[in-house]
Amino acid sequence: MKRASLKDIAEALNVSKTLVSLVLNNKAEQWGISEATQKKVFKKAEELNYHPNQMARGLRTGKSNIIGLVVADISNPFYAKISRTIEREVTKLGYQLLVCSSDEVAEKEYKLIELLKDRQRVEGLILATTQEKNDQFLQLKKEQFPMVFIDRKPEDMPSHYVGVDNYKGAFDIVEHMIKLGRRKIGLINVSPTYISTLQERVEGYKDALKKHNIKLTNAVHAVSYNDIEKTTEDAVNSLLTGTSAMDALFTVNNYVAVNCLQAIHKMERRIPEDVALVCFDDMDAFKFSHPPVTTIAQPLEKIGEEAVKLLIKQVNGKGGAPQTKILPTKLVIRKSCGSFLKQGNS
Repeated sequence: MKRASLKDIAEALNVSKTLVSLVLNNKAEQWGISEATQKKVFKKAEELNYHPNQMARGLRTGKSNIIGLVVADISNPFYAKISRTIEREVTKLGYQLLVCSSDEVAEKEYKLIELLKDRQRVEGLILATTQEKNDQFLQLKKEQFPMVFIDRKPEDMPSHYVGVDNYKGAFDIVEHMIKLGRRKIGLINVSPTYISTLQERVEGYKDALKKHNIKLTNAVHAVSYNDIEKTTEDAVNSLLTGTSAMDALFTVNNYVAVNCLQAIHKMERRIPEDVALVCFDDMDAFKFSHPPVTTIAQPLEKIGEEAVKLLIKQVNGKGGAPQTKILPTKLVIRKSCGSFLKQGNS
């Protein structure tokens, strides 16, 4: 089927192609085109299933109307929900979204950013970065290229950032277990451990133990993102056996928690009777796992919405000084840490 053009709409309405272009590019009012004519143009464009040629428009205007998003793994429900929100919000504003996964590989992320900026000509970037070094971001900042960081932020570089209070969320969930009688609480981290959010969660965990005078040795393990199942199984086995076996586990994200559940069931340990399990990051599956998992929930839609607002301001030349937006988390109590055994409820 032939793609409808501005000429087709103009001929169908017996008006000029210029008039159609002005209407479809939202310039009708400044050129004195009546509301009735505008409605006719939009109606005819819809009837003919007209879609603008974005490449041609980009060459003509110098704008691509494309936003780039780079996350660690789009298949992770955490990033999937944020990405869906970002797509919804940029679409409302007339932009398209290109989404890429870095797979927690810094070199891959570096190349993806170059690709999006130089070949796809994106207007701006939203990033959940894996990179430890800031060289690429410092160069983008020097070029005044619009970018917003979500979930993770580069160290020692003022930047637009939207995230949550990772420290408090971790502190709250660990203290929740302590108040239920758990004293031997192990932590399972994941590589790359230098990521800002993970460091903040580890600090929250440590300070909750410190507040309650709990001293543990060999309680923190880090698993490999690229060999998550095997290394998580090894970590769980190490933490749950021996004379210093843990009676609870705090996992730093949902990816680790899912693999912990699998490892614990493989060991034929019961949750929460033998070991409590909690997780930073909530997802729908945790409501229906056996048992349902206690978590720290993040406001994922709000993160996406705020990131788009900050980015579009920059795209429109109104970004101003770097802004940091820290959103609150929520402790979601279910049945994986023993509260229903000790308090008689879930």
